[in-house]
Amino acid sequence: MLPVTKLLGAVALVVLVVAFGGNDPVQWVLALAVAAGLTGWALRDLIRPVRLAADLTGITVVTGYAARRQLPWSQIEQIRVDTRARRGIRSNLLEIDAGDSLHLLSVHELGTEPDEVAEALAELREAATTAETSS
Repeated sequence: MLPVTKLLGAVALVVLVVAFGGNDPVQWVLALAVAAGLTGWALRDLIRPVRLAADLTGITVVTGYAARRQLPWSQIEQIRVDTRARRGIRSNLLEIDAGDSLHLLSVHELGTEPDEVAEALAELREAATTAETSS
């Protein structure tokens, strides 16, 4: 749903500049640049819709535009949910601290509440540790 909203925003910008931009090149350049950015952002969401995957070997996160990075459980220092309230709006982010990198994922990127994902990752990490020690 969010990629569609981004694409609609890009289309709306182009429609607005066609309707009200006239011959002003600055408005055209700004509107087209923002529309291109929104389109690229929406394409990223369509190309790599899964931003986080986990198994017994570790976590895979999408970094940058569409690259993937595998993080073994031993490299992950902490998984927690960062909750902040600003101007009456509460936001939760899943924070994965891998020492040299910090990965923040929102509810839109996860598809569910970060609290639930943090619990599932903790259970999976415990299962991986148990499997590793029993081997």
